[in-house]
Amino acid sequence: MPTGVHLRDARQQLFDAAERVLLRDGPNGLTSRAVTDEAGCAKGVLHRHFTDFDAFLTDLVLDQAAQLETQASALRESAGTGTVADNLTSALGTLFGPIPVAIIPLITFRDDLRTRLRQARPGGGIAILAEATTAISAYLADERDLGRIAADADIDSLTLSLVGGGHLLFADRDPGPSTTAAVNKLVTAVIADAVQRRPT
Repeated sequence: MPTGVHLRDARQQLFDAAERVLLRDGPNGLTSRAVTDEAGCAKGVLHRHFTDFDAFLTDLVLDQAAQLETQASALRESAGTGTVADNLTSALGTLFGPIPVAIIPLITFRDDLRTRLRQARPGGGIAILAEATTAISAYLADERDLGRIAADADIDSLTLSLVGGGHLLFADRDPGPSTTAAVNKLVTAVIADAVQRRPT
C-alpha cells in the first residue's frame, strides 16, 4: 500500500472504514490492517493519528456515543407528541442501529477498550448502552412530568426493560433489522401498565 496517499480528514475516513468492516466482518474482523486496507491507506496512517489500535477504537466508540447524544435530544423533543409507544419504538430503532449494535460486542470483549472508555467518561465502560439508557430514561421522565406516564412509574425498571429488550431484538436480527412491529410489541408490553394508570 503506498504510504504517500493523502487522506483528507483521515480520522473520519478511518472511522468510516472501521464501520464498514464491522458491518461486513463483525467485531472479530476489526483489526488495524482491516481498517487501513478498507480505507485504502498505509497502516502507518492510523498510527500517526492514534497512539495504538485501542486508542483508535476508543475514539470510534466515543464518536458513535456523541452521535447517539444527538439522537437522544431528538427523542426528548418528541415528549408530549404522538404516542409514547411510537416515540420509543422509533428511538430504539435509531439507538440500536447497525453500527451501535456491532460496537457493543466489541466493547464487551476488549478489556483495554472498556478501561479506556471508563477513563474517558463517567460510566463509559459500555458507552453505547449507557447512551441508550440515558436517552430512554430522560424521555420517560419527561413524559411522566407531562402526565402521559403514571407519576409513580418506576422509570429505572422501565428503562432497563426497554434497553435490554431492545438490544436483544436488534442484536438477534437475521440478517435484516428487527421489524418495527416486533419492537412496538415489546415497547407496548413494557409500558402498558405505566401508561394505563396515568391520570385521565
